[in-house]
Amino acid sequence: MTRSALGERLAMHRECGQRVVLANGCFDILHVGHVRYLEAARREGDVLVVAINSDASMRPLKGAGRPILQETARAQLVAGVGAVTYVTVFDEPDVKVLLEVLRPDVHAKGTDYTVDTVPERDTAQRLGVRVAIVGDAKRHSTRELLAKLR
Repeated sequence: MTRSALGERLAMHRECGQRVVLANGCFDILHVGHVRYLEAARREGDVLVVAINSDASMRPLKGAGRPILQETARAQLVAGVGAVTYVTVFDEPDVKVLLEVLRPDVHAKGTDYTVDTVPERDTAQRLGVRVAIVGDAKRHSTRELLAKLR
């Protein structure tokens, strides 16, 4: 969904008293760690919005040869996960702008972060958005999966 359409939809959920959770990531090759992260994020609220890095914003993060899957394919795969309510794609290096625009109740990050290392921590704190570290221990990696495949 576009940001503006998503903002309108989230306003309707809030009117019904539902809590909104924002999770984000690249999700280049969907694996069990991603699914567990998204399921845990959803347990933090009623509506799970997943922001996926655009192809352009992913390249500097992941390096040469990435992404493997284009952003539209990654978005469709993530949208197919039962815990996910909405998906949007973002171009920025982090989700600070999305936090400002969408104003979720919770910002969920994976266990490769701590509350103190979340890049958007200051923005979330200023907006009153709770940061939650969710998912299982980081034992699954797209980089490692790709190395095995190669």
